[in-house]
Amino acid sequence: MAEQDIKKYAYKNIFSLSVVQFEKACVFNKPEQVDAYSIYWIQKGKGTYNIDFESYDFQDNILFFLSPGQVFSIDTEKINTAYKITFVRDFYCIQTHDKEVACNGVLFNNVYKTPFVKPCKRDTQKLQLILEGLIEEFTTTEAAQYDMLQTYLKQFIIHAVRVQKEHQTIKKDEETKLFKDFSILVEQNFKTLHTVTEYANRLGLSPKSLTKHFNKIGNQTPSDFIKNRIILEAKRQLIYSNDSVKQIAYKLGFNDAAYFTRFFKKATLKSPLQFKKEY
Repeated sequence: MAEQDIKKYAYKNIFSLSVVQFEKACVFNKPEQVDAYSIYWIQKGKGTYNIDFESYDFQDNILFFLSPGQVFSIDTEKINTAYKITFVRDFYCIQTHDKEVACNGVLFNNVYKTPFVKPCKRDTQKLQLILEGLIEEFTTTEAAQYDMLQTYLKQFIIHAVRVQKEHQTIKKDEETKLFKDFSILVEQNFKTLHTVTEYANRLGLSPKSLTKHFNKIGNQTPSDFIKNRIILEAKRQLIYSNDSVKQIAYKLGFNDAAYFTRFFKKATLKSPLQFKKEY
C-alpha cells in the first residue's frame, strides 16, 4: 500500500489503526512476510493483491485478514479510503475467546480459504461505528484504555466473522467440522506427517472415508491438501530464510533433499533454486 496520507493511532507498539485516504496506482514487486496480525478494510478502491502466492482481485468494500508468516504483495491498487488494524499475539490471542473469533478461528491462521470478506450496507455501518469508537479510545487518557481497545477489536472481529459466515455456502455441520479438524491437524503436523493414512488414523477414519468426506464438500483431495501446505511453507522458507534447499527439506520432514526437489518441482514446475531466484 502506498505510504501516502496515512494517519496512524497506536498503543505501545502492540496495537495500531491506520486511516488511509489517497488515490494512487502503485506496484509492489517484492513480496513481504507479515510479522503481525493485520486486518485491511478497503472501503473504496480496487486492485490485485497476492497472498501466499495466490492472486486476488477486489473492488470496493472488502475486508481481508493476514496472519504472521503469510506472504503479501501488491500487483496494482487504486484506493480512496482504507483502514489497517495491526496487533501482536500478546494483545489479543492470549485471551480466551469463542473458537470462531480466536486467532486460530474463522478469519486468521487459515491459509485454506479465500481471505476476503465483503460486508453489506448494514454491516458496513456497524463496522464503521466500531472503528469510530476505536479512534476515540486511542486518543483518550482515561483508565483501562488497554481493556477498552481490546474490546473494540473483539467487536470488530466478531462482526467480521458474522459477515463471513453469512456468505458461506451452507454445508452439513459434521462435514464442516471434519474439514476444520483435518486442517488443524495438518497445520500442526505437516512438517512431520505427510500421508493421508497418518491423518486419517488420528481422526479415527479410514483414508477412503476421509477422501469421501472431502468429495462431499467439494474440496481438493486430502493428499493434495497436505501437499499444498508443505509447498506453501517451502516457498516461504526459500524466500525468507537463508537456509539451503537441503536444510529446508529436512525441516519439512524430507530425509532426501533430492526427493524434496522433485516433489517441489512436480508441484510448481520449478526447482527450489529457480523459484528462489525469481523472487
